[in-house]
Amino acid sequence: MFIAIPLENKPSWRSPPWMTVLLIAVNCLIFWGWQVPEETAVERAGARYAQTMLPTIELPLFLTHLKQQAAQGNTRYERNIVQAAEGLYKRKAYAQLYALMWQEKKFRQQLLDGLLITPSHPRYAQWTEARDAFAPQEPRSRFTERWSISYEPDAGWQPLQAFTSIFLHGSTGHLLGNMAFLFLFGFTLELALGAFTYLAFYVVGGIGASLFALMFYAGMGGYGLGASGAISALMAMYAVMYRMRRIRFFYMLLFYFNYATWPALIMLPVWMSVELLQHLLGGKQVAYMAHFGGLLTGALLMWIYMRLQVVEAPVNEQERANAITQPLTEAVARAQRYTDALEFGRAAPAWREAARLAPSDLGILRAWFESSRHQPGSEDFHAAARRIFKLPAATDTERQLQLSSYRTYQQRAQPSMRMSADTMHGLARSFVRLGALPEAENLCRSLLRVAEHPQWPATLLLLVNGMAQTGRVQEAKAWLPTLQQLAPQEAVTRWLAQQG
Repeated sequence: MFIAIPLENKPSWRSPPWMTVLLIAVNCLIFWGWQVPEETAVERAGARYAQTMLPTIELPLFLTHLKQQAAQGNTRYERNIVQAAEGLYKRKAYAQLYALMWQEKKFRQQLLDGLLITPSHPRYAQWTEARDAFAPQEPRSRFTERWSISYEPDAGWQPLQAFTSIFLHGSTGHLLGNMAFLFLFGFTLELALGAFTYLAFYVVGGIGASLFALMFYAGMGGYGLGASGAISALMAMYAVMYRMRRIRFFYMLLFYFNYATWPALIMLPVWMSVELLQHLLGGKQVAYMAHFGGLLTGALLMWIYMRLQVVEAPVNEQERANAITQPLTEAVARAQRYTDALEFGRAAPAWREAARLAPSDLGILRAWFESSRHQPGSEDFHAAARRIFKLPAATDTERQLQLSSYRTYQQRAQPSMRMSADTMHGLARSFVRLGALPEAENLCRSLLRVAEHPQWPATLLLLVNGMAQTGRVQEAKAWLPTLQQLAPQEAVTRWLAQQG
């Protein structure tokens, strides 16, 4: 047995994989809501069956049927299964054999049609009486058989069952195993493809797997069910999406398990080879060709989709962090070397590149501004100043950087400062909060000459309030005419008008 599970990504609950969760919920609802009650009904009927005389008449015929089918090689029951059934009969475990017989549709039909026990049978009368008495106690529902894909002779292609069978499971362990793999591969693909494209591919992959398996198992008896084919399609889609990117996997081979990092696409032929080998060497209890068909369908779907549409494969947080920090570290180191060598003409563009990778790093912005100020007419000097002036100014550290940079920029910028009205308003408010009222007032004088701006009344009120609170009443009164025009009803306007 070989299992490989990717450990590359974790689900993002900021963008929850709700379609994957919904698929898991639907599978669980169908299993616990319909299949388990049906299975429970069969178990109860088996217990009652064991108390009748029917087992000693019918079960020997059933064992003979299994032997004949196993000898012909056209049934899912292999010789070891037949031997296990014989052991159950010897131990008088009739209830378990009844459950097995319940699934063998061909035998049951012949039995109930009176083709196996005829009037010439020595116990025909006893059998007829016991069978008539027991028949009303047998389960009526055949939900699983109806919606699974049949491998009986002459069953045909069954496109509807090829779809519905991917939501059915044979046991709790079968369900839980499939749902675990659905979640592990599904949430990454849902993130990359979007919920509805992912759902469509899941369904198409499952149908493709079911029909592919039908080509190999048709006429062998029994039925196929389970999401394994659809999940195999997801596994193949995952491998094709990541291609040669190295992905960390947990793997188990027989009883050995470990971790390894492999190119994702390498896993596709490995998975396919394992399923093909198990089909050739293994038993017929597991539809390995459904898994193989799912892998084939999923790989083809994703290959076609990626030819038509760009698919961005999700990366884990560590990979994303490395993708950002490594180029940034290299850019900062290069810029620092130029700065240390006093090669400011080369340092400024290098710091600009570092600022592109870390646009809110104050140390990098300061270094870019300081290296470019040696060429005050350069685009780098103006661009570095603009980047600093547009900081959110949420902390005193940011405001201090803005203030010191503004003082330098005001003195050195050539041919003159380049600032928009929005930037000037932002700086004025930042300087007032910092207590740098002369610089804030200087900006407001410049803004007086600018066309009317929606932020102008609020900026001026903030400046005048700051002046009044610091005792600079005479300087504040110089703005009274403008305030009376812009905000005559404000408290600070009325207060200034009352001052002598």
